[in-house]
Amino acid sequence: GIPDGLEERIFDPFFTTKSKGKGTGLGLSVCRRLVEDHGGNLFVENIRGSGARFVVDLPIKSAGGEK
Repeated sequence: GIPDGLEERIFDPFFTTKSKGKGTGLGLSVCRRLVEDHGGNLFVENIRGSGARFVVDLPIKSAGGEK
């Protein structure tokens, strides 16, 4: 799981809980931005004792681009 209080911070650019030199902290912020650029949302559900679930919520659009 994700430690309490970090659920939203994990999407901040350059935020990481890894030790120095083990990650840039850009992965989740880039993913969220890509999903948002497509009209959707990326969020995390912290499941106590089981880990975390990342949910991508994208709008359904017709072939013509209308919702």
